[in-house]
Amino acid sequence: MHSILMMKNSIASYITLLVLLSSCKAFKTLAVRDNSAATASTSDNNKKSIAFLDDISVTPGSPGTKGGETYITGNKVAKNNTPEPAHTVHNIAVNNNTTNVAVLQLKYAALLDVSADKLTNIALLQDIDHWWGTKYCMGGETEDCIDCSGFTKTILIDVYGITIPRVAQAQYDSSAHIDNASLTEGDLVFFHTSGRGKSITHVGVYITNNRFAHASTTGGVTIGDLNDPYWQQRYRGAGRIKRT
Repeated sequence: MHSILMMKNSIASYITLLVLLSSCKAFKTLAVRDNSAATASTSDNNKKSIAFLDDISVTPGSPGTKGGETYITGNKVAKNNTPEPAHTVHNIAVNNNTTNVAVLQLKYAALLDVSADKLTNIALLQDIDHWWGTKYCMGGETEDCIDCSGFTKTILIDVYGITIPRVAQAQYDSSAHIDNASLTEGDLVFFHTSGRGKSITHVGVYITNNRFAHASTTGGVTIGDLNDPYWQQRYRGAGRIKRT
């Protein structure tokens, strides 16, 4: 009888232990589930609370704005490679800053071998300076390269508002021929530099003191001297385009 009672107590204790173990396992599973739910909830809240700095949209490949400037996110913006037209009129804004004008005058006074106070057409000096050193190429009329008649055509339309033919021979034919003693700023000087015959193959814009600006085949846009033996041998005359 005593043995039976002890056996019953042992069985009861075993059952109690099993119940406790099952409860711990269930609690652990429940805790894991609760933790996963909390993590998912936190993740959702984080997604919902993302703030964009400076109102920058981050949608890939879409246009956005920042500080009033348009940009593309996710893609590189292609540069504007649109070529310059055959001729663009450069609006020469005369800089009336006394220091800048004085420096420009001194620079060209040295190149032209004259006193600075004789150089009063600042727009002409600025336009020549704008093109200075631009390399030569046949048929060119852009800031990448330019030829002699393209340069004279550009100077006359930019500075004097005069439209002239494109090629040197046509510029010679359309101008009023004058002698050297009558040369003044803005006149054209013509040369035969290559080939047979006496056709006009080179042209420049006269400035002063026998100096002229032109696009040289060797040095690009520069200043030449009519007294130089090279130019003396090839000189064919001067011409003036009627100005309105």
